[in-house]
Amino acid sequence: MKLLRPRALLATLAIVASISLTVPAHASAANPYQRGPNPTEAIITAVTGPFATASVTVPTGSDPGFKDGTIYYPTDTSQGTFGSLVVMPGFLAAQSQIAWYGPRLASQGFVVMTLDSNALWDFPGGRGSQLLAALDYLTTKSTVKNRIDPSRSALMGWSMGGGGTLESAAKTPSLKAAIPLAPWDTVNVGDKIKVPTMIFGADGDTVAPVDQFGLPTYNAMTSAPEKALVNLKNADHFTFAKANTTVAKYSIAWLKRFVDDDTRYNQFLCPTPNDPTTVAFLNTCPL
Repeated sequence: MKLLRPRALLATLAIVASISLTVPAHASAANPYQRGPNPTEAIITAVTGPFATASVTVPTGSDPGFKDGTIYYPTDTSQGTFGSLVVMPGFLAAQSQIAWYGPRLASQGFVVMTLDSNALWDFPGGRGSQLLAALDYLTTKSTVKNRIDPSRSALMGWSMGGGGTLESAAKTPSLKAAIPLAPWDTVNVGDKIKVPTMIFGADGDTVAPVDQFGLPTYNAMTSAPEKALVNLKNADHFTFAKANTTVAKYSIAWLKRFVDDDTRYNQFLCPTPNDPTTVAFLNTCPL
C-alpha cells in the first residue's frame, strides 16, 4: 500500500475538509437539499414547523409582472439555501385568504411568497403569468434571494389561482412541483404538464367540482412524473381559504419530496394514505 507524503496528505485532508464544509448542517451527504429534522406526524401537522420565520412585504410597484405580495422565510442560515414557492389566490379573492400558507410552509423550510392578483377578476392565464413573474422576482431580485436555491421552485394557487398554477406548470417543466387547490379553468392543460403535481379538491365544492375540474386534469396528466389527487371530506371551495391540517400535511410532504428531493417524506405519500379526512386519494405513489 502506497503511503502519502506529508505534504500530499495535508493537501488531501484540506480537500476533504472543504468538501465537508459545502454540505449544509443537517443535510445528508447523499441529499444536499435535505432540511430539518427527521419528519414525524407531529412535525408535519404542526401549525408551526421546526424553522423560525420572518416576513417582508413586497409593495405595489416592486415589479411590473405582479401587483404585491408578502415573503415568508426561515431565519436559519446554517443549513444553506431553501427551495421556493409562490401562492396565488382565486377570483375576487385577496392575498389575505391564502396568507396562512406563507408562515406554515416557510416554517417547514421553504421561502414562500403569497400574492394579490393584479385585478380581482383576473382569469387563470393572467394569474399564471403573475405567478411566474413573482417567482422570477423572488429568486433573482428580492431581499431574500440569497436564501433561495433558484433551481428548486414550485407554484401553488387556489381556484382560478389553481388554474393559473396548472397553466404555468404546463409552460415551465423546470418547476419541481405544482399544487393547484380546487383549480378552476376553461381549459384542461393536464396533458402538457411534466411537473410533479398534487391537485386538491373538496367533496362539497360547487364552484370547481372535482369531477368537472380536478379529476379530468389528473387523468390527463400522462406525462407528469408523479401526480396525486386529494379530495377532502366535508369540505367546500372555501375550505382552502383558511388553515387546514390535511391540506398543509400533504402539501408539505409533496414539496419536501419533490422540491427538496427528500425521500424521508415518502412515508406520508406511499403507500397511498387511507385518510379519514378525505373521500378519495389518488396517487402514483412516489418512491
